[in-house]
Amino acid sequence: MSGAVHGWLGLIARLVTGGVWIAAGALKITDPAGSIAAVRAYELLPGSLVEPIGLALPAVELVVGLALVAGVFTRGAALVSAVLFVAFVIGIVSVWARGIEIDCGCFGGGGPKEDAASSYPWEIARDLALFAASGYLMMVKRTRLAVDNLLFPDRATASEVPDPDPDPVEQGS
Repeated sequence: MSGAVHGWLGLIARLVTGGVWIAAGALKITDPAGSIAAVRAYELLPGSLVEPIGLALPAVELVVGLALVAGVFTRGAALVSAVLFVAFVIGIVSVWARGIEIDCGCFGGGGPKEDAASSYPWEIARDLALFAASGYLMMVKRTRLAVDNLLFPDRATASEVPDPDPDPVEQGS
């Protein structure tokens, strides 16, 4: 795939993933009690960590989302994004395995919800797809319309992903 294609795919990955983070954070940041309740509902963290994580998570989501949409410090934002998606998948799988029925709290809300387990496969699939997009953004050197292109002009100008198995014939070896 050409560098130009990777640049445009990276832009789409940035905008979609960043948009999801912005929506999730914005819907939760105005309801700190709801965010804390959503974290508590997973029954995974010690009580002393529930409140700080419930309060910080929406702000982190907003910052990551804004960084991805703007294309600023994209690789770092994509790394944080990927880590968060892994944590969320683990959380959803955990409540599913323990038979706990909760709203994931991904976009506000959270807490007990009847027949919530029927949504778990969709939530896991969504988070895995967004994890894959975040992983892609960590590999792409450049994406289109990114502030990174102005901040770091000395990086490779092509929007290439490193070839994991370069063909020695193409390299002149």
